[in-house]
Amino acid sequence: METVSIDGVILHLSQPDELPMNWVGNMELVTQVKAAWLVMGSGDFPLNPRLIGRPGVGKTTLAYHAARQLNKPVYLFQATIDTRPEDLIVTPVISDQGKIKYMASSIVTAMIKGGVAVIDEGNRMSEKSWASLAPLMDNRRYVESIVAGIKIKAHPDFRLCTTMNDDASTFDLPEYIHSRLQPQIFIDFPDREEERLILSTNLPFADEQILEYVVNFLQVAHEAQERYTVRDGINIARYALKKLSIDISKEGEGMSEERVMRALKKAASMILDDKAAEYFATMLEMYGDKRTI
Repeated sequence: METVSIDGVILHLSQPDELPMNWVGNMELVTQVKAAWLVMGSGDFPLNPRLIGRPGVGKTTLAYHAARQLNKPVYLFQATIDTRPEDLIVTPVISDQGKIKYMASSIVTAMIKGGVAVIDEGNRMSEKSWASLAPLMDNRRYVESIVAGIKIKAHPDFRLCTTMNDDASTFDLPEYIHSRLQPQIFIDFPDREEERLILSTNLPFADEQILEYVVNFLQVAHEAQERYTVRDGINIARYALKKLSIDISKEGEGMSEERVMRALKKAASMILDDKAAEYFATMLEMYGDKRTI
C-alpha cells in the first residue's frame, strides 16, 4: 500500500477504481463535465459539478467516463446516511502491532494523487459531513483532519464531482454547500436510439428482437412518466436471457416470440413490479402466433 508523509504523519493511500464503465449516449453531457473541470489560467480553479437524475440513468458512469477521457485516476466514494466527516478524510485504524495507522479516504487519495474523486449519491450525506469538505470545494482547496492533526492540500490536477438522485434526499443541503456544487448537470432518460445503443453495448449477446422489445417497454414507460430506467431494462433482459437459456437447454424447444415475451414479463415482475410486467403482457397479446425468432 502506497504511503505519503504530511507534516510527519504517514497516510496510507487508497487504490483507484478500474472499472469497465463507458458512457454511451449524449456526448454533450461529457463535454459539460469536462468544461466544469477546466482551469482557464492563473487565479482560476475547477468547479465541482453536481450530476442530477433518476437512479439508473448513468450519472456515475458519466463522471467516470469524463475523468478517464482526461487520463486521470478515478476514486469513487459511496455516500450513505452514516457517512462521518472522518470517513471522508482520514480514518485511524489499529495495525497488527497495536499502533495507529491513518488511512486516507478515496477523496483524500485523489487530492494527493491529482485524480478525480466522485462522491456517489451525495444527497444521502449529512450537512456535518459535507461541511468537512467545504474548504476543498472553493479556492482554498484543502481539508483538515482532526484525528490526524494535519491540513491536506489538493494537487492542482485534483477534480471533484458528486452524483445526486432526484427521487428524495435524505438530507436537505444548505445553500453554502449547494453553491459549491456547481454547475448542476441534469441527466434525463435517453432517446430511443441512445437507449438501444446502451442496451446493445451492455448486452452484446442478446438477440436484436429482444433488445427491440425492451426498448419499446422503456419508451412506453417513459411516456407514462414511470421511473423505470435503462439499467432496469438491462437487468430485465439479462435475467430473461439467462432463464430462457436454461429452459431451452432442458426442454429442447425453440425460442418463440411468445416464449420470449413471457420470459421478459416474468423478469420485469421479479426485477421491478407487476405494473412493469403488464407492459410486456400487453406486447405479449401482439405476439401470440408463436413464430420462432
